[in-house]
Amino acid sequence: MWSSNAIIWTPLLLAGHALGQSCPAYSSFSQSRNPPLSTGAYKLAYQRPAPECRTFNSSLVEDAIAGLKDDIYDEDLFRLFENTFPNTLDTAVKWRGVAANNSDEELAFIITGDINAMWIRDSANQIAPYKTVLKDSTAELASVFRGVINLQARYLIISPYCNAFQPPPESGMPPVQNGGIYSVTPSYDRNVVFTCNFELDDFGGFLQLSHDYYAATGDVDFFGKFQWVAAVQSVLAASEAMRAATYGPDGRWIRPAYTFQSQTMSASGTLANNGVGSPVNYTGMARSPFRPSDDSALFDFSVPANMMLSRYLNSTAAIMDQLPNAPKGLAGQMRAMAEEIRDGISHWGVVKAPNGKQIFAYEVDGFGGQNLMDDANIPSLLSAPFLGYLDNNDTVYRNTREFILGRSNPWWCEGPYINAVGSPHVRPGAAWPMAAIMRAMTSDDDMEIITAIKEILGSTDGLGLIHESVNSFDTSDWTRQWFTWANGLFGQMIMDLAGRKPHLLKESFQPFFIKIK
Repeated sequence: MWSSNAIIWTPLLLAGHALGQSCPAYSSFSQSRNPPLSTGAYKLAYQRPAPECRTFNSSLVEDAIAGLKDDIYDEDLFRLFENTFPNTLDTAVKWRGVAANNSDEELAFIITGDINAMWIRDSANQIAPYKTVLKDSTAELASVFRGVINLQARYLIISPYCNAFQPPPESGMPPVQNGGIYSVTPSYDRNVVFTCNFELDDFGGFLQLSHDYYAATGDVDFFGKFQWVAAVQSVLAASEAMRAATYGPDGRWIRPAYTFQSQTMSASGTLANNGVGSPVNYTGMARSPFRPSDDSALFDFSVPANMMLSRYLNSTAAIMDQLPNAPKGLAGQMRAMAEEIRDGISHWGVVKAPNGKQIFAYEVDGFGGQNLMDDANIPSLLSAPFLGYLDNNDTVYRNTREFILGRSNPWWCEGPYINAVGSPHVRPGAAWPMAAIMRAMTSDDDMEIITAIKEILGSTDGLGLIHESVNSFDTSDWTRQWFTWANGLFGQMIMDLAGRKPHLLKESFQPFFIKIK
C-alpha cells in the first residue's frame, strides 16, 4: 500500500476516497505475509491494499474476481489470482489527470511497481490484462487505457528512442534522477526521460495497447482526437531509421540514428564500439540495441521484437484506415513496413538448430551472426502465438519451442521447484515465473499447463505475488516481490483459462510436500 505522500491525487483518481494516513508503502507491505492466509498448503498472504488505499478501484475487475471464486477449486490458486490480477490498479496508477492544454485529453502515469518511472513497454503490459473485462468506452476502466495511450503517445513524439519516462508536468510530481552517467544520441531532456535505452518492443507495446483498446471497445474516434496519429508517425520514422545498414552501397560507414554509452559495471548496460553497437546488414527488420530486459543485445535484430512490431503495425493500420484526419497513405506505410519486417524474419530469422531443425533465432545481424536462445521477458520467441504473430501449431514455432524449453537454450533454468526460461538480466539458474506463465498461455496441452501452474504457485515464497525470478533449487531466493507486469500476466492467464479450458480451474494444485524453512 502507498504512504499518504506517495500519490498525487486528482478528482479523476479515486473520486470520493482519500488516502488514509494508515496506508503503508506497498514496497514494504508486499514483503510481509499479510493475513488472512489462504487455507491451502501454501498459506499464501493476502496482498491487496484496503479499498481506500488502492490507486484505482474498478467494479469490472472486482466483479471478475468475485465471479471466478466458485470456478477456481484450489484455494491457493484463487488467492494468487485475487492478489495478482488487480495488482496494477491496486498499486501502480500513480497519477491520473488531463493534459494542460486540453481538458479532454486523459492522461495516466503508471509505475512499474518498485521503480518510480513509467516504462512504455511495461505500462502497456500492465494495463493489457484488463482488456479481458473491458467491453465499452464508457466504463471508467476505459479511461485508464486512454490515459496510458495518450501519455505514451506524448512520450513517443518527444523522445521516440527512449524507454522510460518521468511524471508529466501536469501531475505536480518532481522528476526523479536515476544517477546514471550517459552519452546518448539523440539527446534528451532528463526532466522528461528517466532512461533512454532504445528497445523496439516499446513501439510494439504502444501499438498493442492501442489494438487492445480498440478491439475491446470499438472506439475508433478516440484515436483521431489527440496525438495518436503523430505518435504512429514518430514510431514509423524511428523504425525506418533503425532499419538502416551499417555500411552504404559504396562501403562507407553510416552513423546510426541512435547511440548509447554509459558508465556501468555491467557489460550489458552499454553498447559496444563506443556506443554505436555492432555492425548490421540490411534485413528489412528494425534494430533493437537493447532487449525487453533493458540489457544490450548481442546482435541488434531482435526477432521477437520485430515479430511484435510487424503484427501490431498491421492490426493498427485498420484503425488508421478509419480516421478522416490521418495523412493519406499512412495506413499503407504501416502495412508495408509490417510486411517487409515479416519477410526479413522469414529470410534472416529462421535458422538451423544444432539438431538440424529450422527454428527462430533470438537475434541476428544480417551478416550470418545468430544468437540461439530465448529470454523470459516479453516479447520472447516463446510468446509469438500470444502476440498473434503466428499459430502455436506453426512448424518453425514448434521446433523453436522444443529448443527453448530444454537444455539447448542456455537460459533454460531447471530444478526441483520451477522449470522455466530465465534471463541474462539476473543470472543462470534463476527461472522467471513470467516465462512459466507464458508457457501455459501458449500451450493446448492440459498436463503442460497444470505443471506450469503448480510450479508458479509453489514459487511465491508464501507472499502470494509473482516474483521476477526464482532460484530453481531454492524458492526463498528470489528477486522483486512487487512486479506488477508479471502479476497482471498471471491474472490474464487465469482469465484466459476460464474461457479456454475452464475444467483446469477445477483441478487441485496442492503439493505432495511443502518445503520447511
